[in-house]
Amino acid sequence: MKVYKIGLIGFSIGGQVFHAPFIAGNPTLKLYKVTARKQEQKELLAHRYPEAIAVQSADDIINDPEVDIVVVATSNDVHYSLTKQALLANKHVVVEKPFTNTTAEADELIAIAEQRGVLLTVHHNARFHSDYKTVRHVIQTGIISSLVNYEARYDRFRNYLREGAWREQSGPGSGIHYDLGAHLIDQALQLFGAPEWVFADLRKQREGANAIDDFEFILSYPKLKVSLKGQMLAKEATNRYALYGWNGSFVKPGVDPQEEQLRAGVLPHEVPNWGQEDPNNYGRLSVVKDGTDKQSLITSLPGSGQDFYKNLSDTLNKTSSLFITAAQARDVIRILEAAEQSWREKRAIDMKDELIAY
Repeated sequence: MKVYKIGLIGFSIGGQVFHAPFIAGNPTLKLYKVTARKQEQKELLAHRYPEAIAVQSADDIINDPEVDIVVVATSNDVHYSLTKQALLANKHVVVEKPFTNTTAEADELIAIAEQRGVLLTVHHNARFHSDYKTVRHVIQTGIISSLVNYEARYDRFRNYLREGAWREQSGPGSGIHYDLGAHLIDQALQLFGAPEWVFADLRKQREGANAIDDFEFILSYPKLKVSLKGQMLAKEATNRYALYGWNGSFVKPGVDPQEEQLRAGVLPHEVPNWGQEDPNNYGRLSVVKDGTDKQSLITSLPGSGQDFYKNLSDTLNKTSSLFITAAQARDVIRILEAAEQSWREKRAIDMKDELIAY
């Protein structure tokens, strides 16, 4: 089986935490070149991945004929330009989410990939989080009958702005709705398909904020309301998910443990029980069955971030197909655009015939 050489553009938190560890743990992939401009990045790269070559620019990766796959793990403002450059160089490309800043950009990149006959996918890694996998299992098994309300949220507490943080600057693709909201939209589309309409509330709540730091999206389905939320001023922990149906509810606290492990330098292939949640974060099921209240904990499925790069390798080796297609990621951007339009115009936006993958 072929071993594919990967060039990783971006070695800040995204590249360090969410990409390099999973690439290194896959025997069919080789972390070959990495952009590492800062001294601390070079030192970390040399320590953790001594066989990888540190380079100064994206061109050093994209123009290298030895590179099979380019991973774009940069700030949102250059996702489109770097991905386009890599595709035109006939490279397979992985783009960090959000895919692009506009639907038009996403459509153009999809067309180029098809014309060049190369693979294009987007790193919607939250599909491989333990909390989402558990919620999906609960929905698919029908434990909650006739689901009417689905709530998912990413809440943080940081009542100050980070100086120089690009996510907190004004401009296309900034704000937590593009950052965290993109995950929640992708998950909702996977679970329920295309909504009938979208309504949004987008706010800047912290003093001096230039980018959205509080959002709520409502995605409407014939018999289901989907509410997706995120904020930066949640001092007390909130439930990550809540499902409500005719026979009861399921609520899921806690967060997937993989990021904390990765930030600590733990590699997935080096530890047993990777991605397994603390039992204190197991979801609580409360239903009425045969006229009696039944309550129980649902054991969380383990997180499996390694599945993304395994699927990428399997697809290139023609033993599988992509879990995450560029068309699916494009539809996330289309809903984000509709959400911004909704807030500007203070109305719901019809999504009929707007999505291409769902």
